[in-house]
Amino acid sequence: MTNKLYLAALLLAGLTAFAQQKTPVICNPLNLSYRFCLDAPSRREAADPVIVTYKDEYYIFASKSGGYWHSTNLADWNFITSPDLPFEDYAPAAVVMDDAIYFLASTQDSPSSKIFKSSNPKSGKWQVVNEGFPIPLTDPDLFLDDDGRLYMYYGCSNINPIYGVELDRKTLNPISKPVACMNEDTDHNGWERPGDTNKSKDKPWTEGAWMTKFNNKYYLQYATPGTEYRSYSDGMYVADNPLGPFTLMKNNPFSYRPGGFATGTGHSATFKDKYGNYWHITTTTISVKHNFERRLSLFPAFFNTNDAIYTYTGYGDYPMVIPQKKGITEADFVPQWMLLSYNKPVTVSSNSDGYEAKLAADENIRTYWSAATGNKGEWLSIDLTEKSTINALQLNLAENKTTIQGRKEGIYYQYIVEYSEDGKNWKILVDKSKNTVDAPHDLSILDKAVKARYLKVTNLHTPSGTFAISDFRVFGKGNGKKPSMATGLTIERNAQDRCSVLLKWKGDTKATGYNIRFGRTPDELFQNFQVYGTDTLEINSLSNQWDYYFVVDSFNENGITKGTDIKKID
Repeated sequence: MTNKLYLAALLLAGLTAFAQQKTPVICNPLNLSYRFCLDAPSRREAADPVIVTYKDEYYIFASKSGGYWHSTNLADWNFITSPDLPFEDYAPAAVVMDDAIYFLASTQDSPSSKIFKSSNPKSGKWQVVNEGFPIPLTDPDLFLDDDGRLYMYYGCSNINPIYGVELDRKTLNPISKPVACMNEDTDHNGWERPGDTNKSKDKPWTEGAWMTKFNNKYYLQYATPGTEYRSYSDGMYVADNPLGPFTLMKNNPFSYRPGGFATGTGHSATFKDKYGNYWHITTTTISVKHNFERRLSLFPAFFNTNDAIYTYTGYGDYPMVIPQKKGITEADFVPQWMLLSYNKPVTVSSNSDGYEAKLAADENIRTYWSAATGNKGEWLSIDLTEKSTINALQLNLAENKTTIQGRKEGIYYQYIVEYSEDGKNWKILVDKSKNTVDAPHDLSILDKAVKARYLKVTNLHTPSGTFAISDFRVFGKGNGKKPSMATGLTIERNAQDRCSVLLKWKGDTKATGYNIRFGRTPDELFQNFQVYGTDTLEINSLSNQWDYYFVVDSFNENGITKGTDIKKID
């Protein structure tokens, strides 16, 4: 072979290898093998997550999961179990220290608890390094400061505050008295008020502490108002020292997503990936079969020039690329593909009473369509109403009438997805007929986009209960124009309760929905509230002590039209 041919062959091989490298993509909620709980009713649960970066790889620990997950890219996860760790205890803590991962879980019902460590977490082997931590605690967080000092934060109550205490690095026991760091303030902070829309006057649960250090400041996050609410979020306090005194950060809540398909962003962990980018792994609520029916979602987090941290949740349940690079920005998370399936006509093979077909395309994770059976051949078809470019599918299985408890063999779905231009002639698009992986929020990124009007998913194997879907979400691009900009925004602040505002705007009939961005200054519109099919929104999550700025973006199947008319409310 000549040198030129040899070089050409190398180049072709390199280009082929490059083309075969798929950039990691996720779509919240994360497609993990969530465990079925050990008690009735049968439902999946994972919550209160922690991700640690250890030797440039990632580990998720979450409540009631029977193990933990490992990944090299934050998108593809494999499950690891262990006979050593107390997986039935809630809200685990994990920290990397002394070339090992240290682990601790909640023990509020026990007089003491154990602390474990592993220098080989892939093996599932852990050893006890503290036989009896002396403080009964809930929702612990372990924080290692730059100077080598170790701290613990804990608390989960609608009465008591979040506490902090310093630990001895060798014994892992307290060496100081616990310090009360912060507590709820519902008189001033609307985001702490319970309910899906922050309207309840009950006391919230203040829990899920997590400490992050940046530019010599200490950022103490806390979860509120309750894990079963769409409004579940993380607030933030800041101090110059790890045990305070703490003051409320001006950007709050710092993690917030009450609208859309995957809602709830509370009880979370903020961590750096191997490139130094910040991420926020958080709890997403379903809370239909049980209040603690929950999932996990992942969002990018950023510090701005004023050292305020925020979690970017805009379009946070659309397919999201996980950049494999240093220095990510919000621009890296502009949706590449838009939602095509919202409120589109759906036909099905059969129905269960109360679970009609349209619920499979309503962008509500709490509702679902169910077939009459779980038999092979049950199907659902969606009409996108026009030929569209399809790039990705997310099939969310609702698991109606399941009886499964725990982890066992045979928990997986098998199905095929077909596409058609006329609703008569079908071709296979996704073939999961031989799947044996438990994937309840199954994301399929197509190797090559297809153009089609109709999609049909046919059940081949359902492990228990009926074949049920919430939702069958289709992503890509339509063939029309982006919607016009929303105009005429008016904002009315409630004079009796300044935590509440009512927004109205003039939308475009061609808009699928709107994303309301708001914040403390025109340049810091960090909060995102995504809505579908409405031009009115009440927000009750403000501070009654602050002024705010608002703007409305329009979106449809063809893209996003960002608003420019930013309005201030005093």
